[in-house]
Amino acid sequence: MRVIVVAGGTGGHIYPALAIVNKIKEKEKNSEILYIGTSDRMEKDIVPKLGIDFVGLEMAGFNRRNILANFSILVKVGKAYSKAKKIIKDFNPDIVIGAGGYITAPVLYAAHKLKYKTIIHEQNSIPGVSNKFLANFVNKICLSFPNSKKYFPKEKVVYTGNPRSEEIVAIKKVSKENFGFKKDKKLVVFVMGSLGSTTMTRKIKDMIPKFKGKNYQVLIITGKAYYKEYENVSVPSNVRLVPFLDNLIHLMKDTDLMISRAGASTIAEITAIGLPSILVPSPYVTHNHQFLNAKELEDVGACKIIEENSFDSDIVIASIDEMINNKVLYSKMKNSSMKFGVLDSATKIYDEIRKLIG
Repeated sequence: MRVIVVAGGTGGHIYPALAIVNKIKEKEKNSEILYIGTSDRMEKDIVPKLGIDFVGLEMAGFNRRNILANFSILVKVGKAYSKAKKIIKDFNPDIVIGAGGYITAPVLYAAHKLKYKTIIHEQNSIPGVSNKFLANFVNKICLSFPNSKKYFPKEKVVYTGNPRSEEIVAIKKVSKENFGFKKDKKLVVFVMGSLGSTTMTRKIKDMIPKFKGKNYQVLIITGKAYYKEYENVSVPSNVRLVPFLDNLIHLMKDTDLMISRAGASTIAEITAIGLPSILVPSPYVTHNHQFLNAKELEDVGACKIIEENSFDSDIVIASIDEMINNKVLYSKMKNSSMKFGVLDSATKIYDEIRKLIG
């Protein structure tokens, strides 16, 4: 199979794209993959290191605050579209797959105009601008959340889940003892994105001393930029602070409760594990999509939402205490989280690709 995969900008787009690539390679070892991304975002470093052929195009997202700035962006879109047509013709793929980010719009549209088979994956509960535009031109639309169906032509959509979740299932658990925690005490992990958050740092610092004497352990991943902010905080013996943890997903398999943002990949990970969670949607994302992501989990009883403006130490600690110590509630949340997870999502997407190309 010859495949062009397009995704860029953030890990939330890149890693699901790579999960699809890995599944294609697993199923068809002789497949040839070309990854198209933006020339100045993180995919330009991540993808080539994995031995995947990469082409970067200059692109930018539309500016919602400064309409005049969009004229220069339209020029970039036009150039990216023209370059994409040439790249697609030269590579001659069996299918072109988009996994999110503004780079997908010109490339998938070019593929449509050239009459190649196309498929996109929407990670969030509410679609981004690119996928809304592409919905009219692609052959198939795969969804991470069932409620996203209402935004797309119903004859094109299929609920597959997030392909990242299938990779999580195969990852080996690493015991919390390896990270300095006691085996016989439950573990609560805080993480507010890979970079951390100014607002959340202030709030979490305030609650750290209040964990003293609790019957559970706490790991707080501060984000590299904020680690020094915690220097003068009184840290109880059952709390540990780290700036970053590159093998967090391994530890999550020996974690009892997760407190995090509500990005699509995070939700795919916690539901693949069946992990109860307190989700704090970022209020700084487009269309408030993290809240809508989290709402789908809360509606089935898999998580509790605490919005950023309500995130204070009394509310959060009371919620943790209840979830950790109420065995009936905890069991219900764990089961609901597991039921929400789609454990063969990458395979489902591969099957849709195979149906399209025959």
